[in-house]
Amino acid sequence: MPIRFANVHKSFGAKEVLRGVSLTIEDGECFFIVGASGVGKSVLIKHLVGLLRPDAGDVFLDEEEVSRLSEHALRPIRKRCAMVFQSSTLFDSMTCAENVALPLRKHRGLGAADALVEARRRLAGVRMEGFADALPAALGDGLRKRVAIARALTLEPEVVLFDEPTTSLDPVSARRTDQLIARLCRDDGVTAVVVSHDLSSIFGIADRIAMLYKGGVRFLGTPEEFRACDDPVVRQFVRGEAEGPMEV
Repeated sequence: MPIRFANVHKSFGAKEVLRGVSLTIEDGECFFIVGASGVGKSVLIKHLVGLLRPDAGDVFLDEEEVSRLSEHALRPIRKRCAMVFQSSTLFDSMTCAENVALPLRKHRGLGAADALVEARRRLAGVRMEGFADALPAALGDGLRKRVAIARALTLEPEVVLFDEPTTSLDPVSARRTDQLIARLCRDDGVTAVVVSHDLSSIFGIADRIAMLYKGGVRFLGTPEEFRACDDPVVRQFVRGEAEGPMEV
């Protein structure tokens, strides 16, 4: 189920964020979208599930134009494309199992008991079965992130969008999150679209990388090509240099 952004433009007031972004993401890829803060990485992926609408251009999912669908028509798209937000967005008044069970009850019509059984199975898939009865507030950021991923997978999506999945995580938790994302692509055939600036993640699990710069795609290629690229903007990002040509 390829994803295609075709000449996508998006502005917020006078600020032009996306200025004609075009790229294609293939089935089963672990695809990273990178760039400086504020360059429009999260803005871009939100167009796929209708959280934002383009000012111009088109967004395709498996050759279906989805960016201008009605809210009702977007419902099946959102079941096929799950999103894991940076903040995890778990309900603190519910246990981890209850959080994961929620979409099963809402979208699949499972009863409370059956939904909790399936939720515990999903938590086991991210090695969180021991925390099923814990409240999210009692967990660290890395553990909450894994619960959010388990919840995102309950409807068996074909695509999962990850918005800065390793932000605020310690190095060990970050690499465990990377391994989980890589396993989804490798073992389950899920297409992962990851917004990130974490170089360890980028070079550790990405199949391909798109770098956004000044509203467009500055680089598109493999991690090896990214590391070897002699473009000064790309080099500055890869080396983490404070001085140089990069601007949002």
